[in-house]
Amino acid sequence: MTQTTPPPIPTLIPESAPFSAEQRTWLNGFLAGLLSIDGGVIPLSAAETAALMNDVAGSAATARGPLDDGDDGNAPWHDPAMPITDRMQLAEARPLRRRMMAAMGQQDCGQCGYNCEDYANAIFLKSEERLNLCVPGGKDTTRMLKSLYAEFGAIPAAAMAPATAEARAPKPAADAATTKSIPTRDQPAEAAFVARTRLNKKGSQKETWHIDIDLAGSGIDYAVGDSFGVFPHNEPALVDAVLAALHAPPDFPIAGRPLREVLTDSVSLGVAPDMLFQLISYITGGERRQKAKALASGGDPDGDAKTLDVLAALEKFPGVRPDPEALIEALDPLQPRLYSIASSPKGMPGKMALTIDTVRYKIGKRNRFGVASTYFADRIAPGTMIKAYVQKAAHFGLPADPATPIVMIGPGTGIAPFRAFLHERMATGAKGCNWLFFGHQHRDHDFFYEDELSGLRAAGVLTRLSLAWSRDDVQKFYVQDRMREVGRELWAWLAEGAHVYVCGAITMGKDVERAMVDVIAAHGARTIDQSVAFLAELKKSNRYHTDVY
Repeated sequence: MTQTTPPPIPTLIPESAPFSAEQRTWLNGFLAGLLSIDGGVIPLSAAETAALMNDVAGSAATARGPLDDGDDGNAPWHDPAMPITDRMQLAEARPLRRRMMAAMGQQDCGQCGYNCEDYANAIFLKSEERLNLCVPGGKDTTRMLKSLYAEFGAIPAAAMAPATAEARAPKPAADAATTKSIPTRDQPAEAAFVARTRLNKKGSQKETWHIDIDLAGSGIDYAVGDSFGVFPHNEPALVDAVLAALHAPPDFPIAGRPLREVLTDSVSLGVAPDMLFQLISYITGGERRQKAKALASGGDPDGDAKTLDVLAALEKFPGVRPDPEALIEALDPLQPRLYSIASSPKGMPGKMALTIDTVRYKIGKRNRFGVASTYFADRIAPGTMIKAYVQKAAHFGLPADPATPIVMIGPGTGIAPFRAFLHERMATGAKGCNWLFFGHQHRDHDFFYEDELSGLRAAGVLTRLSLAWSRDDVQKFYVQDRMREVGRELWAWLAEGAHVYVCGAITMGKDVERAMVDVIAAHGARTIDQSVAFLAELKKSNRYHTDVY
C-alpha cells in the first residue's frame, strides 16, 4: 500500500495573534477541520471569519486558563486575619482576577463551592456570575467584587444569586444510569443524624456538642482532615416572624413552592444583604428612602448596620412590605456550613462525628441563633435525614509517612480534626509520635474528650498532651503560652521533622504563629527575621498546616 503525504494544514491563525506556537498549531488544525469538507475549505465572508475568530479566541483564552496574564502567582494577601483594605492595597497593581481573589475571605473554606483563587478565576472567566457566595467575606467581599466587576461593564443579572426554588434545586447527574453519583455541594446526599452528646460539664459558660452521623447508603466517603458540609434549615420561629413582618401567607407560591418552605431552606435570614435595602428604597419614600439607600451602599446612618439581619431590616422600616417574590430575589442563598470531621473512617466505618459549638446571643430584646449549630443542638431528632457532602481538604491531611511525628494545636472545637488524626493513627498502627495542645476556659467544665484522651495516652497513641485553661487563674493562659513554656521540646520535635497542624479561630491561629516564631528564635539560635523565614519554609514544604475560621 502506497503511503501519501497529507496536505499541509492551512495557516489560518496569523503570527501576530496572541497565542503561543503550540496554541497556533492546534487552532490551525482545529479551524481546518471545522471548515473542511472532503478536503476543501468552505469559504467564509469577512464578517463570518471575524465572528468565528472571536469565538475561537474566547475559547482559547478560557483553555489557556487565567494564569497567562503575567502575574507572578504569589498572593501575599492570602491571610484570613488581614483586613480587606490591606489585602486590596497589596493587590492594587495586580491583574483583575488577582484583585478579585484578594477580595475573598482567604479561608479556602469551600462553602462557595471553590477555593478563594478558583472562585475569583471563575468570576473573571464569567463561568460564575454570582458575587455573593463568600460566607467568611460577607458584605465586604460582595461589595468589593461588585466594584471590581464594574471593570467588565454591567453587573450580571445572576450576580446576586436569586434564591428561587429552581436556583437551589440540585443539578441533575450527568448519566444516572451509568455513573455513580458522588455527593457534592451541588448534588448533596442524605445522611442520618444519630445523636448529640453535650461535651461541657455542668457550670460551663459554653455549649458544645459531639454529633454522631450515620453515612449508610449515602455514598459519602471521607478522609481525616476533610470537612463535612451541611445544608441547615432556618429556625421556624424566625421564619414565622419574617412572614409576619411581610404580612404574607405562608403558602404564597414561589416558583412552585410555598413561601414558608423557601424561607426555611433556601435563603439566608442572617445578615441583611445590600439588595434588600435597595429593594426597600424602591418602595418607600422621603427620609426612609434615603436611609435605605445609604444602607444599600454600605452606609450606617443609625449606627446599627452590623446588627441588622433580615427580620431586623424589615422591622426597621415598619409598614414597608416587599412583594414576597421580590424579597426572595433580594436575599442571599442559604449556604452550607462546614465542620471539621472529628472521626476516622478506619476507626468508625460508615460513621462520622462532629464537634460543634452552639451559637446563641442577644441583640436588643431579641435572641439570635446560629443557623446550623442550633439546627444540630435543638431542632432535629435522631433519625432525621440531613443534606450533606464532604469538602475535601487541600493541605490538611496526615503525613504520607506514618512514622512522621505530628504536633496538633487545637483549642476548643479545634480539637475535632485531631481526634480524627489520633483515631486514624491508632487504627492504622502508625508509629509516629503525636503531641496535642488543647485548651479551653475551665478544666473542670470544658475538657472535651478527657476520658478518650486518657485512653489514647495509656495506649501509647497520644505521646504528649499539653493543656491550657484560660479562666482557671487570675491571669489568662492560652495554648500559645504553653507552647512558649515547652519551647525547647517543641523545637526538638520540629528539628526531627515533625509536621505542625493548627485548627481554630483566625485570631488564635495568628497567636500560635507568633508563639512558633518565638520558639524557633529562642531555641533554634535564629533572629526573629530568620525565624519568620524558617516558619515560611515550613509552610512552603507542607510541614505547617492551618485550618482556621
